[in-house]
Amino acid sequence: MPLDTGAVADDLNLSWSSAQDAGVRAPTLGDGPNTGAALRAIREFYGLDLEALTQTTRVRRAYLQAIEDMRLDHLPSRPFTLGYVRAYAAALGLDADQAVARFRYDAPADDQTLRAPVGVAKERDPRLALIAVCGAVVGGGILLWNIAQHAVKMNAPPPAIVAESSVAQARPAAPPQGPVTLGAPLPAPPESTTPKPYVTPGLESAMSNANAVAASAAGDIGDDEATAAGLEQAAPLGSPFTPKGTVFGVTPAQAVVILQARKAASLTIHGADGSVYFARLLSAGQAYRAPMVKGLMIEVSEPDAFDVFVANQLRGSLPTTQVPITRLTQ
Repeated sequence: MPLDTGAVADDLNLSWSSAQDAGVRAPTLGDGPNTGAALRAIREFYGLDLEALTQTTRVRRAYLQAIEDMRLDHLPSRPFTLGYVRAYAAALGLDADQAVARFRYDAPADDQTLRAPVGVAKERDPRLALIAVCGAVVGGGILLWNIAQHAVKMNAPPPAIVAESSVAQARPAAPPQGPVTLGAPLPAPPESTTPKPYVTPGLESAMSNANAVAASAAGDIGDDEATAAGLEQAAPLGSPFTPKGTVFGVTPAQAVVILQARKAASLTIHGADGSVYFARLLSAGQAYRAPMVKGLMIEVSEPDAFDVFVANQLRGSLPTTQVPITRLTQ
């Protein structure tokens, strides 16, 4: 085996210059009957105790002591033991591979199963015992309940014997013999009828008002009927404009066309570019003086609801819901 280099770990502050000065040879891994004895000799040569090595290697003192004594049965499985030997040698400044190689030679592997580190106790979960006890209690209770039910059934009195006369009375009466008189026949069930068609609420009155407006425009109804339909009384053509409510729009000098509502209806005046000049729901009697601007368009909800005045004279009602103002002056 190669000899130890004599290097020492700095963290243990080892120094053997005094021993060299005295002519004493430091022990090596090749000394002693086994690896544990060599490691102990080197440790004692440098005046170190196992507590210092425990702090450096982070290995339990008991394991380090077992390595020095070569008590393999006090050590964990072989991989852990080889790691402890490697850490022990490195802490002393020795060749860790050389220390592991000699330990393998001194303690060959016996191919046994891995053992847990010594000192690790196998503890049972106390909850398992509690669960087992609860299960036994529940099982015993179910068994006792079944036994009690069986005993109750065994001790129950036998069923009472029913007399033959009672059975005869319980039997249904025999059907009558001979002809049977039937009652009067029942009337036939009523036939299903088609449901009445659905009528929209207010549709009938709205239609009657629309018909009244059309008849008033054609001159088929009188003023009383037009008033009942919600229209102002129709004036004869050529009648002058008479304000009957608020007049919107421009001044009389700037207007040629006047629109006067005969009943409540909406009126919107659009410009040629789509802009809105006027938009309002006019009540009966209210009017609007339209400016003489090129391209203006009139849009109303009901054309028969507006009278058209041109130059303050009645020309009739609007022809359609949308009409240019210039058309009314022609």
